[in-house]
Amino acid sequence: MLISPLLIVAGLFLINALPMHAAPLPLWSSAAPGALGNKPQDIPTLTAYLPTAEQRNGATMLILPGGGYGALAAHEGKGYAEWLVAQGVTCYVLQYRLGSHGYRHPVMLNDAARGLRTVRAWARRDGLDPARIGIMGSSAGGHLASTLLTHFDAGQADATDPIEHESSRPDLGILCYPVITLETYTHLGSKNNLLGKNPPADLVKFLSNEQQVTAQTPVCFIWHTAEDEAVPVENSLLFTSALSRAKVPFDLHIYQKGKHGIGLPAHGAGAPPWDTDCLHWLGQRGFFSSPLR
Repeated sequence: MLISPLLIVAGLFLINALPMHAAPLPLWSSAAPGALGNKPQDIPTLTAYLPTAEQRNGATMLILPGGGYGALAAHEGKGYAEWLVAQGVTCYVLQYRLGSHGYRHPVMLNDAARGLRTVRAWARRDGLDPARIGIMGSSAGGHLASTLLTHFDAGQADATDPIEHESSRPDLGILCYPVITLETYTHLGSKNNLLGKNPPADLVKFLSNEQQVTAQTPVCFIWHTAEDEAVPVENSLLFTSALSRAKVPFDLHIYQKGKHGIGLPAHGAGAPPWDTDCLHWLGQRGFFSSPLR
């Protein structure tokens, strides 16, 4: 559906006036493409977590919580956003549509791509850097993030909706104990919620993202634990091996201890110090540069 320029300007004005945590904003001004109804689960949204004007450093992160494509884990959305906001990063948590509500691929990828285009457009209009837009995903959210990292497009220059002009390519990715493959080492619940129980083999391969890495795949920070019994560590190993073959820079951290879904060390769940390692990597990548003026 089309979005009027006036609606976009009004939305941007509201974004600029929002407190650190704002109410969710729909990705589309009317029904989302492919919507099965008009309940909350049918309306993909972005929730903003904003640093103050003095704190913000010009970078933006789109955050995709995990939950097996059947739910959305709050600590992998709100928790990560609050952590990054403290570093001056403007954050948006995506509520994408789920298999538990009857949705299947490509709806989830379309929601993620629209989310990335939207936050890039907002960054451009809000004086942030449209070339410092990261994506962060955990578990099944890591699968969705890795899908956009390997299945992005340059945008549609002739679209009447200006959001669709924007590229859906993230500038970097952070993948936390991600589902990557839909083959041998997959998380079966995520696969079933995304594709159903009998998907065609070519679609399984297409969304086994270790097989879709190219030299154009963005740089990535990836972490996992060897003890993860839900999503095997081989998922991260397969993806980083593909990045290495394509000569795409990455940081990979495999920690011995820790169960699946542990999130940040600050959550008290025994998580390794991946947050410190990640901030170091983001600094090396120039993600914390001064905002554009």
